[in-house]
Amino acid sequence: MSNVPGLFLTEAQRQSLKQPLGELVTGTPAHCNAVLKNVIRKEKPSLLVLVGDTVARESVQAGIKPDIVIIDNREMRGETPPFAHEKKHVFRTTNPAGMIDTDAWKAVDEAVRTGDSLVVVDGEEDLLTLVAILTSPFQSLVVYGQPKQGIVIVRVMAETKKEIRRMVEQMERRN
Repeated sequence: MSNVPGLFLTEAQRQSLKQPLGELVTGTPAHCNAVLKNVIRKEKPSLLVLVGDTVARESVQAGIKPDIVIIDNREMRGETPPFAHEKKHVFRTTNPAGMIDTDAWKAVDEAVRTGDSLVVVDGEEDLLTLVAILTSPFQSLVVYGQPKQGIVIVRVMAETKKEIRRMVEQMERRN
């Protein structure tokens, strides 16, 4: 793994990332999706990015239409049941746990610029949430799961990008 170019989490960052990066919505998938639908209706985001298999599957099945879906075909370390993604563009990338691989960053960036895209990750998609926030336009929503609690809705604004950029800059760089 040390020969993979990219950014690696420090132990302090690993702990801080256990805290939600945005608004935590707790409850059942049905409740979380009702809240998300309401936020989408009110805020009309420029882009809706869903990160994670559970969030993506539950939201799509609830009738939410994301612009970008980022999945790794795993949930809680187990394989996930397939669901209909129906995206025009599919990007495949590799991203080992605990890091952001350079090629994975490029895949998310390209998906955001292209729109109507699915990013399938061989490895782990969790940290690609940070990339999605940094590459998405202002007024976008990036939504990811908070295990055993619900979902986190991140509103992409200048302050949010600044916080995430600072976090990414503090990650260990390895070539």
